[in-house]
Amino acid sequence: QVQLVESGGGLAQAGGSLRLSCAASGISFSSNAIGWHRQAPGKQRDVVAVINSGGTTNYADSVKGRFTISRDNTKNTVYLQMNSLKPEDTAVYYCKAVSLKGIYWGQGTQVTVSS
Repeated sequence: QVQLVESGGGLAQAGGSLRLSCAASGISFSSNAIGWHRQAPGKQRDVVAVINSGGTTNYADSVKGRFTISRDNTKNTVYLQMNSLKPEDTAVYYCKAVSLKGIYWGQGTQVTVSS
């Protein structure tokens, strides 16, 4: 059984930082593409950052230069370091794993940025 568990969300002030974690069981992050997505109230879920099995990363234009996705294979965990946070970053953040066995989502973690 594959499980993805996000943590690290919370309340931050504009200009502040948060680090999200996504820990996995039942799947190896080192062998698959892992992404962070977010969904604000009333909006669609959008991709924020992706890291593939080779370590290549891609970011949405809105977070380039502010967010960094990384992976710790020994802990089977993917991180999203979020700096220079803006109120428009407020959303529920989800971890997503794409593998040959299927697509898996975490339960999400709320990030709220106050101005």
